[in-house]
Amino acid sequence: MKKLLLCATLCALSAFVHADEGMWMLSGIDAKTAQAMKGLGLQLTPEQLYSTNQASLKDCVVDFGDFCSGVVVSPDGLVFTNHHCGYGAIQQLSTPEDDILKNGFVARSREEERPAEGLFVKFLVRTDDCTARIVRALSEVYAAHPGDEKADLDRLYTDSIMGAVEKELKEAEPEADLDCMVKAYFDRNAFFASYYKVFRDVRLVFTATETLGKFGGDTDNWMWPRQTCDFSVFRIYADKEGKPCEYSPDNVPLHTQRFAPIAMDGYRNGDFCMTVGYPGSTNRYLSSWGIDERVNARNVSTIQVRGKKQEVWKRFMDADRAVAIKYASKWASSSNYWKNSIGMNKAIADLGVIGQKQQLEDKIREWYGSRRDLADRFGQMFSKLRDAYAERRNNVYAMGFFRETFMRGVEIYRLANMLNSMPQDADSTEAAGVRSRMADFLKDYDARLDEATMAALLRNYREQVADSTFWPECYSVIDSLYAGDEKAYAHDVFSRTVCLDTTAVDKVLADSTLRDTDPALCYAAGIPVMMQEIAGKGREAASVIDYNEHLLTQALLEMEQQMPHYSDANFTMRLSYGYIQDYTAGGKQFPFYTNARSLLDKAAKQRKIEDYRLEKDIVSLMKKGDWGRYADRNTGDMHLCFLSNNDITGGNSGSPMFNGKGELLGLAFDGNWEAMSGDISFDSDLQRCIGVDVRYMLFIIDKWGHADHLIRELLQE
Repeated sequence: MKKLLLCATLCALSAFVHADEGMWMLSGIDAKTAQAMKGLGLQLTPEQLYSTNQASLKDCVVDFGDFCSGVVVSPDGLVFTNHHCGYGAIQQLSTPEDDILKNGFVARSREEERPAEGLFVKFLVRTDDCTARIVRALSEVYAAHPGDEKADLDRLYTDSIMGAVEKELKEAEPEADLDCMVKAYFDRNAFFASYYKVFRDVRLVFTATETLGKFGGDTDNWMWPRQTCDFSVFRIYADKEGKPCEYSPDNVPLHTQRFAPIAMDGYRNGDFCMTVGYPGSTNRYLSSWGIDERVNARNVSTIQVRGKKQEVWKRFMDADRAVAIKYASKWASSSNYWKNSIGMNKAIADLGVIGQKQQLEDKIREWYGSRRDLADRFGQMFSKLRDAYAERRNNVYAMGFFRETFMRGVEIYRLANMLNSMPQDADSTEAAGVRSRMADFLKDYDARLDEATMAALLRNYREQVADSTFWPECYSVIDSLYAGDEKAYAHDVFSRTVCLDTTAVDKVLADSTLRDTDPALCYAAGIPVMMQEIAGKGREAASVIDYNEHLLTQALLEMEQQMPHYSDANFTMRLSYGYIQDYTAGGKQFPFYTNARSLLDKAAKQRKIEDYRLEKDIVSLMKKGDWGRYADRNTGDMHLCFLSNNDITGGNSGSPMFNGKGELLGLAFDGNWEAMSGDISFDSDLQRCIGVDVRYMLFIIDKWGHADHLIRELLQE
């Protein structure tokens, strides 16, 4: 085990075979790797990329709110991230009277910068290997339970050991303001602790109009070519000593050790490009049975239920701008992964990903088949994976529809569950906490929309999950009291419940019978019961799958120990590198950048589609064509978006894309439709990272926003 873990770690840190594939840890870039990158155009040393002793490139890349990435671009804490990453904060700061989501926003002074409540950024300070410590503790567990199946011990004890080590490391850390997180790599074959400095006073500085920031909308999402001006600008604040603290009007802009200089010279096809950020989750070591489950038992629920939900939402959002503002961020999140799942299923089928994985599994069988010691370790893992995946198939299918319907679809559950979770004898502090959480939720909630959603999704769940053993208690009520009419049931729930405003807290505390009579509280009480039943039915199979997927990753790393391997993404800082590069798909050549003319042409041709509408002043600005210093020096155009073959996934949104000198070329914001299977399998011929050009961003800040003070700060003038 120790030999394997050492091998896996060394493989991960060795020279890369494919410059375009891989999400690599910056802390593991050795001399050989650096030499390979230098040959492709990198001009920075490993110490300039990652260092714990001096400022390095890692110090200007941030985890943006634990859901995106960002980059510090000035010595006074200015941060660039995507418009869709800042979308939630922008939406929260918008009202129908001051609709900055629609109209954009420019802070003309530091005093006008708007605090984004709840938003934070995290700087990586260092990453330490703690593999040996966790493996040693896990070995002691195995030794103490010699007769037990490792599959029954592995996940439970690994998670608890990781938690204990994380706690110990936090307590031992001398810097009080550092946060520590221990995460697993290579499917729990290696472990690292990452230390972060977290800043919680983050303020909105600039956002363009929604038509620019979301140009193309859901229609163009995951597509190329793109013209989306997908960026927003925030500023990090700290106390007067530069330390993290909560919001205060006395706070000052953070003076950073390192910020990213702007690349004004542009790029050509084939130029070096690297992306640094926080990719969220990939599953490239997953077995063929796991991929099949993802396609046919998981993604189908995301596609089907969100499609139904979004039909309802759209009716209400189109009819009322106030509702549209409330649900803007929710819609963006829902529709993003809805379309992602559609594209993933299509690409996995088109590219034959399951067949490719089966061929790799055949190679692994051949490798261990001739050696007795290896056959003893790995000989049963494929049959166990096959049987366990088959055993839990119906449960996973039902759980997918259950989560999308009851946990992510019908929103009143969240309000009612807050009240159900409150003790009947709650003190004033507990009651105030529930009241505050309800108020936060209600700011972006519309009961009429939710009632219609409940009626549609309850009917849909009954149709899609035919086995009534997976139906929660509300269906017995619907059938016995409402003659199976979900619409009548939903109307009664919403017309009689107390859950739709914060006075419900006092009402429930004053009258305990409401927990048994209020229809929303009764509805919500049955949801976690059924969820636990569904989960319980698949728990044994899940343990077998977790452990044998872990073994499969071990087998691959050991079989290919002379080859470099990178760990699946787990929202820790990673670097990918390669080139600015076009691609060909379906016999069509796609260029590596788009220009202003393509924006105007698309807006004109598709003017009847809401996603492509632009304000008259923006059209006039683009038609004028006065690009000035923002024009590309190679083409004379102003580039809007561009392609690289860098390896990214969700979480990389807002990641800086650098040239070989470490200068900022733009921000990653999307991938291309033809390679939507990228979270499962990387296709070097097709997979591309779509970025917004930093010069397009500066042009909008300057010529549309007239924010000269920001341009001077960004370009250090």
